[in-house]
Amino acid sequence: MEMTVQKNKKGAILRNQIRTFFAKPQNVILLLFGIVLTFSTIAPIVAIVRDTFSIHPGTIDQHLTGQTTGYSVVNYTDLFTSRMAATNLWKPLLNTVLLSVLTCLISIVYGGLFAFLVTRSNMRFKRYLSAIFIFPYIMPQWTLAVVWQHMFNSNAVTGTADGLLTALFAVHMPKWFVLGLFPSAMVLGLHYAPFSYILIGGIFKNMDANLEEAATILDTPKWKIMFRITLPMVKPAILSTILLVFGSAMGSYPVPHYLNLTTLSTKYISMNSKYTGEASILAIIMMVFGVLILGLNQSSLMGRANYTTVTGKSGQLSKINLGRAGKWVIGVIYIILTFFTSIWPILLFALETFLPNPGDYSFLYTHDLSNLTTKWWITNENITENGMYGQQGILYNPTIWHAFRGTLFLAIMCALIAGTIGTLIGYAVSKNRRSRWANYVNNIAFLPYLMPSLAVGAAFFILFSNRYVNLFNTYTLLIIAGVVKYIPFASRNSLNSMLQLSNEIEEAAIIQDIPWIKRMTKIIIPIQKSSIISGFTLPFMTCLRELSLFLLLCTQGFILSTTLDYFDEMGLYAFSSAINLILIMTILIFNTIVNILTGASLDSGIGG
Repeated sequence: MEMTVQKNKKGAILRNQIRTFFAKPQNVILLLFGIVLTFSTIAPIVAIVRDTFSIHPGTIDQHLTGQTTGYSVVNYTDLFTSRMAATNLWKPLLNTVLLSVLTCLISIVYGGLFAFLVTRSNMRFKRYLSAIFIFPYIMPQWTLAVVWQHMFNSNAVTGTADGLLTALFAVHMPKWFVLGLFPSAMVLGLHYAPFSYILIGGIFKNMDANLEEAATILDTPKWKIMFRITLPMVKPAILSTILLVFGSAMGSYPVPHYLNLTTLSTKYISMNSKYTGEASILAIIMMVFGVLILGLNQSSLMGRANYTTVTGKSGQLSKINLGRAGKWVIGVIYIILTFFTSIWPILLFALETFLPNPGDYSFLYTHDLSNLTTKWWITNENITENGMYGQQGILYNPTIWHAFRGTLFLAIMCALIAGTIGTLIGYAVSKNRRSRWANYVNNIAFLPYLMPSLAVGAAFFILFSNRYVNLFNTYTLLIIAGVVKYIPFASRNSLNSMLQLSNEIEEAAIIQDIPWIKRMTKIIIPIQKSSIISGFTLPFMTCLRELSLFLLLCTQGFILSTTLDYFDEMGLYAFSSAINLILIMTILIFNTIVNILTGASLDSGIGG
């Protein structure tokens, strides 16, 4: 009898604990999204690992094993030890690592120097330069790669039509400057320099003036202050930049593709049809690098130094005086540099769509503008003539406008779903910040961001393109991949803002017996409106210009980025330039609208 009573008592206590656990919305959110994100993140990784051992009919592993089904380690032995190992693995791997390292170096030096000048000097034109400096990141990744081609290509060196520099000044740049590692690193470094500017500039702007004032009072040399105080304080921002840039550069496909550099991502695309299992190993290698960078970042932050001032008083540190002429000269230099990285691409893409032979600027020799044409825009009849390859003009082309509508639909859906899930995860993690499960959910939500986009796309392609579940070439698959990849934008934005919100605000509403939905919509969301909107905006903007993630998941005509690649392969470069122009203008228009409506911008709080 007593045992029965004790069992009933324990059962009642357990039921009460379960009821209490599920009464808190943050616990329900963490449990639900912990399970969903575990599957959506781990399942594609498991699928791609399994694919490396699978035998694929009609590929090299069938030839080597003599089997059409089953599993084998032949993909690993062939990739790592065959006579093609140097071509298929080691050279692309070396190029990828060099590209990622150089990209980090260029973006940190260029963006960090600009951040220092904006926040710590009297350089002129700061507001304009701060706003325009972030344009290369807002634009599609391949924008500057195409501009580099149009500027520096020459028939004598690359075997293509003459670019602007050759056409105007008969200057032929060497091949290493036009194609390969150097231009790829420069383009990606310029593309990701805004990361450095935003992260490093934020620390420079908010750095405690006591630290450097104390050193100045103690008569410490300027160089010693810079290397022993200022740079160590900026170290976390530099490490964060490396974390973000290294993984992104490693998974970049369009830039190496345009600039003829063989990397793991370009090799994956070329090997995927005949060396399917070995291509999956390349994707796994890219993923491993992303996780290693995260581990290095975490271990270095654990040893981060703290400083205590022993003298000095609080105050605003005086800015470095560049001199009466220097502040104007440096400002003008950056105006010129940002013109070529931010405004010139728009003008060049527009010009390309009026050239009779896009990419060929030989008409500039004679200064004859009469050859400019509008046929690429307005041709609606005789589409088999004039090099149209059966395509209607840009304004009438159904493929382009169907892809444009598809791009907007995909970006809106990814932004709404990823933004909502990320906001809820940020809220729940902030409420249970000491919980191991909350930390797990937070980390598993951020993990896809560290993985190269092409590797994530490959994993989803393998998981959802088989005889059991075939979602290839559907918006459903694109939305799933986009949401998983972009949840980190919203979750980190939401978490950072929710941690600044006092618990007393919501507790007061709970005492008043206000339901959770009402607390969120009437109290929490309005207070953190700006950060939450950013959590929706970043996935939207990124999705508009994404290629690497979606390259394997759909064919042309679905979204603009894959359609651009299709027209490039056809040789309709005016069409691909027009798509670039449409994408850039769409992104800039939406970015401006968000800035006007919310007052939030990427460079706000630094100098913009």
